[in-house]
Amino acid sequence: MPSLSEIYRQIAECKDCELHKQRNRVVPGEGAEPATIFFIGEAPGWHEDQQGRPFVGPAGKFLDEMLTAIGLVRSEVYIGNVIKCRPPANRDPLPTEIQACQKWLNLQLEQIKPRLIVTLGRYSMAKFFPGKTISKVHGTWYRRDGIIYFAMYHPAAALHQSDLRQTIINDMKKIPPLLTELNKISGTEISEIPETKDTHQQLTMF
Repeated sequence: MPSLSEIYRQIAECKDCELHKQRNRVVPGEGAEPATIFFIGEAPGWHEDQQGRPFVGPAGKFLDEMLTAIGLVRSEVYIGNVIKCRPPANRDPLPTEIQACQKWLNLQLEQIKPRLIVTLGRYSMAKFFPGKTISKVHGTWYRRDGIIYFAMYHPAAALHQSDLRQTIINDMKKIPPLLTELNKISGTEISEIPETKDTHQQLTMF
């Protein structure tokens, strides 16, 4: 299996879809290696395309604030996207682009070996929650083969729909008790994660 650095090199040279023609920089992902938590977003935006790093724009700032509020920092988790190059004008990724890029995400998952995968938005959700809609599945989880899959709205949704901001915060605050109970949870049914008083208090800052 290639190392992450080798995977990054291969991503930087990838020409498997049309997005390579207009990208400024590829955005493979970054974070701990290995990592207990892998946050998977949709695609790079303008800021990410300029810096080659995931979630560095306004949505990334919101994500960082939420991580801090639940006692985590970026260096302790891994953050990436379904596709590694910015779509023109930040449009939605096309099915052919997702298909072309999925091998990179699969290799990252094999190398990073997360125990908790957090999907951010409907495109990463679709990979792990097939046939579901994000309005119904956000804030829920299931466990399969020792990995927990947890669905959330994309942080950018809070920037476009202010009424979703608290919903996203409420979903994020389910992560600490989920980590605490990680070794005790069994089964594959989608279910709710209980909230804790301490976690709720941590997030009142928002």
